[in-house]
Amino acid sequence: QVQLVESGGGLVQAGGSLRLSCAASGRTFSTLAMGWFRQAPGKARECVTAISKNGGKIYYADSVKGRFTISRDYAKNTQYLQMNSLKPEDTAVYYCAAASNYEFVYTRSAYDLWGQGTQVTVSS
Repeated sequence: QVQLVESGGGLVQAGGSLRLSCAASGRTFSTLAMGWFRQAPGKARECVTAISKNGGKIYYADSVKGRFTISRDYAKNTQYLQMNSLKPEDTAVYYCAAASNYEFVYTRSAYDLWGQGTQVTVSS
């Protein structure tokens, strides 16, 4: 059974940085397309960024382009989300997700594996 465990959330001031990590276990990491989603209070869960199985394709939502960077380390079975120049509107619960049946995808419905979520709060 695949498990995704996130870490790295917290409280940061606007303009600051955070790095989220997501450790995957139970399945060969390279067989999973990966992504990060977020959900703010009263809003739908949205895809922030996604990366293909081999790391060759990456998607970023317009709202985070140039500020967030996704990466994955196959030796550590871990994906990362580096978040710079954070804004109050980035405040949300961030979820690590994996899609076992796609090469590369950023549609929420395609993701069948989810982490527990980690809170990111950006103060103004």
